[in-house]
Parts: sequence; C-alpha cells; structure tokens
Amino acid sequence: MPSKPTLRVGVVAGEYSGDRLGSGVIEALKINYNIQLFGVGGPEMTNQGLNSEFDFKKLHIMGLIEPLLNIRELTKLRKNLIKKFVHEDIDCFIGIDSPDFNMGIHKALKNKKISKNIQIVSPSVWGWRQGRIKSIEKYIDFTACLFNFEDKFYKERGLNSIHLGHPFSEIMHADITDVKSKFNLKNDMRFISILPGSRESEIKKMLPIYIDFIKKHNQESNNFTYLIPAADKDLKNLIDSYLHESNLPIVVECNCSREFLSISEYSVVTSGTASLEAAVLGANPIICYKTSALNFSIISRMLKVKHIGLPNLLLNNRRYPELLQNECTAETIYLEAKSLENDPSKKDDKNYIRKLLMGEGYLETADRIALL
Repeated sequence: MPSKPTLRVGVVAGEYSGDRLGSGVIEALKINYNIQLFGVGGPEMTNQGLNSEFDFKKLHIMGLIEPLLNIRELTKLRKNLIKKFVHEDIDCFIGIDSPDFNMGIHKALKNKKISKNIQIVSPSVWGWRQGRIKSIEKYIDFTACLFNFEDKFYKERGLNSIHLGHPFSEIMHADITDVKSKFNLKNDMRFISILPGSRESEIKKMLPIYIDFIKKHNQESNNFTYLIPAADKDLKNLIDSYLHESNLPIVVECNCSREFLSISEYSVVTSGTASLEAAVLGANPIICYKTSALNFSIISRMLKVKHIGLPNLLLNNRRYPELLQNECTAETIYLEAKSLENDPSKKDDKNYIRKLLMGEGYLETADRIALL
C-alpha cells in the first residue's frame, strides 16, 4: 500500500465551537493525508496533534470595541503566526471562525502566494458589514458554511463554498434519569438552564443580570433548580465567584451543556451558538444580548437582518424571544419565562431546526479542500 502524502496545515481556532469544527475537518483530511498541524487551537485540535503557539483563549474577544483595546497584542500574535506559517511552508491555511483575526492571515498568505486559504464558519456578511465580501473573494479560496442560507448567499455571488452543516444536527438528547443521577439532582425539581456565554467578557456582562432573574424567579417559584454549564474550569471558577454568598438553588458544572439542556423546560441564553444548541435540544431559549452602548450603537446600524438569534435566523421568524440591550433585564427575562411556563401550546421546533442544520459533512468538505 502506498504511503499517504503529507499535508502541512496551518490553523487558527479561537473558540471552543471552532476548535470542535476544526477537529472534525482535520479528522476527515487524515483519511487521505498525513497531516502536520501548526497554529492555534484548543483541546480538540491538540488531540489532533496541534502544539498550539499560544493559549487560544487570548482570541476570546467579542464586539467591536474590545478588539480595538487589545489591538497591539492581537496584531503581534497574528504577525508571529504568519511568520510561523511562512517558515513551515504550509500547503493550506484553515481559519476557523474568528473572521477579523483570520482575515489578516488570509490576506498576508495570499499576497505571499504561500498557501490555499480556507475559512470554516462564514463571517456574517449576510447579516452585517457586507463590504467584507470583497475581501473574501480576493483572499479566501473556499468557505465552509454552517448554515444553508450562508452557502446560498455565497453561491449567488459566484464564490466557492459548501454547506458543511452544523454539528448540532447530530447532537443527541441525554437521558433524563442519567443526568439527574450524574449531577445528584432531585427528581421532584424542575430545571432551567442558564448559559451566560463561553467568554469571560460575556459572563461578566450577562451573569449579574441572570442572577437577578434567578433571585426574582426563585421567590415566586421555589421548585426550580437553575443549571449553569461552564466551558472549562477557569470559567466555572469565575461563575462561582459571583455565587459565593448566594443560597440560590444553582448548580454549576463543566462541559455539560447538552446534559443540562436535555432536562430543562427552557433556557436563558446569551446570543450565539448556545441558543442553537438549546433549540435543538428542546430547551426553548430566551435569547439575550447586551454589550456596551457604543458597541450596540455601531452594530445596530450595520445589521441587515431582522433577527440576531441563530434559531430565529434559520427559521426566518422570531420564534424564540430576543431581549436586546435595554430590553435585556431581569424583569423582562422573568416575564418571558412565565409566558413559557404558562402557555403549554408553545411547542418547540427542534426537529425542523435539526433538519435545516444538516449539510454535506466533514468528508465532502475535506474532499473539496483536497481539490483546491
């Protein structure tokens, strides 16, 4: 049997979700190639053989203002990565999410004619800052989209793309009895999942609001337990620091969003990927978003879509509540929560959403990358 050819791959994954996506693509590429990895990623990419150049949490930065405040460090990190990729003479660069950080790498490598450039997770050009499509056309050879409407947007503009699909199309509902046993949860309690975010900045902004909601809700309904999944131990410690003087019935555990959402009647979720996970698992999300006044002023003027929640974007309908900026308060979350509790006719669309998330998959995406 002939030996497999070697493919030298540069990667940057700046989020936990992107880390998982990158791992799936690399796993598929390994079927036909010996892969040598260089760049930045998290635990999943480490398991694929990546020795990350720095802690990928340094890229956990959101909004428009926060990146500007960290521009010197981010620029230095990106410059060093470009040098690394040039030195290693990579065959392709795979940027995963983190579009603003990765676009600078795509541009530099394309100008140097170093590699083929792939972006996993489309920048949200369909939703805002549509002028970025010119840079995508110029510097990115192939985009793997999570959602079908993104792939359609690219193809209508003559760009090379694929509907990879979203991993949540295959996520399985956890067994309720097993989850209660694993986390020592009482059988006679009802459950609400609270997902403040996977970034430190999100937690600091959103968790105090959610705690105020829990206090109010617990006063009126003392038969609920509030479940908070943390992405890692550091974030769990941060969440715990907000709860150290609280006697509220809150459970915080690591890496258990699927399990917590599987047993929850509904969820309170910071806008992002977690809202989609909640919808697919039937824990109808109340989608919340709050940022600085300056951030929101800029973002709201550039938005080209009616909804910000991923499940609502997929359905093209505000099926799930969205509480943005000044609307995002403990009181408004409480009112939406009581509405969900009091109206059993509000059924979820999890099966339909799951179907919409199904794409061509990792193997087909890897084959397309090989043909570049």
